Amino acid sequence: MLEYVKTILKKVSFDRKLFEKELKKAIASLVPPEIAELKRWCYENFGNTYSTILKRCFVAV
Repeated sequence: MLEYVKTILKKVSFDRKLFEKELKKAIASLVPPEIAELKRWCYENFGNTYSTILKRCFVAV
């Protein structure tokens, strides 16, 4: 599931709102170890572009 989520996030990364929507859905559907890995991966790949979205989505995790 995690690899699928990564693929989706890469594909929607052109649009801020769509990226945030898909990230929230992903966080809701993954288990805690996968969420931790997703968080690391997101900051590594999208930290420069979407840092505010990442902070907002991962704050409760």
